[in-house]
Amino acid sequence: MRLLIQWTTIIPTLGWILLFTGLIQDSGIFQIMASLLLILSVMSAVHHSEVIAQRVGEPYGTIILAVAITIIEVSIIISLMVLGGEEAVSLARDTVYSATMLILNGIVGLCLFIGGLKHHVQTFSKHSVTIALVSLISILIFTLVFPTFTNSIEGPYYSTPQLVFVSIACLIIYFSFVFAQTTRYRAYFLSVADEEEHDGTISNKVFVISLLFLVISLGIVVLLAKTLSPKIESIVIGNNLPKRLVGVIIAAIILLPEGVAAIIAAKKNKLQSSLNLALGSALASIGLTIPCVAVVCIINDMKIILGLDIISIILLGLSVFTVMLSLSSGRSNIVYGVVLLVNLMAFIFLIIFP
Repeated sequence: MRLLIQWTTIIPTLGWILLFTGLIQDSGIFQIMASLLLILSVMSAVHHSEVIAQRVGEPYGTIILAVAITIIEVSIIISLMVLGGEEAVSLARDTVYSATMLILNGIVGLCLFIGGLKHHVQTFSKHSVTIALVSLISILIFTLVFPTFTNSIEGPYYSTPQLVFVSIACLIIYFSFVFAQTTRYRAYFLSVADEEEHDGTISNKVFVISLLFLVISLGIVVLLAKTLSPKIESIVIGNNLPKRLVGVIIAAIILLPEGVAAIIAAKKNKLQSSLNLALGSALASIGLTIPCVAVVCIINDMKIILGLDIISIILLGLSVFTVMLSLSSGRSNIVYGVVLLVNLMAFIFLIIFP
């Protein structure tokens, strides 16, 4: 434990030092170093989240990881929107949409595929999945679909009263979900393994260090991803690929800690924890991001594009519908994972060949 804590505290600290020196922009060698530190910081975040989960128990551990990375992601989105002006009006929508597609098809798909490959059939609580998906579908429709069809303002925008209502609705739905997950229906989100692995012997010192370095690790993952984005953008454009693909790549990097943690749990036959993390992350990503961005836009009198185009709405609907059917029985198999991963490939393919 002591060696792991030392390793997982040194790596993100080195990442912050490299970031503040400004050397990443000046040298290809430092960009390679930054990429390696980013990957290692992801592993550091996963380790600290596991320590926290062992101390506080599930589903609190997955909630802490999901909310921590969402808060950091929201701060980055807001800063880029304020600095980017008119060019960043669709940034929140594109980020939330990409994150949702990657979570539903990529993370859930990989968990079902890898878990099915190793364990054939895995079980989970269909009640917990139903609660999460009902909440998620409502938030998705409110934030990404309705703005395309409302009439108060021409285009995929919400008027200020509409934006306020939707923001309040997102917060009500998200915190109702958290209440159900942690209090009233907590048993739905637990497995036998979760109860057995709750470890009260982890000291307060180790817990505080892990909590602190979880935030530090997630912060450097997000900031290194943003810092390396010009290089990623130049590679994408240099290969005649759409610029929109850059946002998907950045979103994938930001979601790495959650994705790795969920996949590791599925591999350990703890699919319930994987689904708690994946679906909880999707809910936090939308339910917290949109209200925060809405407040900033209203205060600064900025427009924000939220509505998706028809093709994106169809792909989103296909993803949600497939996940609903895949998780409706409380038993998984490898076919569900394959179908979701094909949906993910279709999402990326249609970005490259619209």
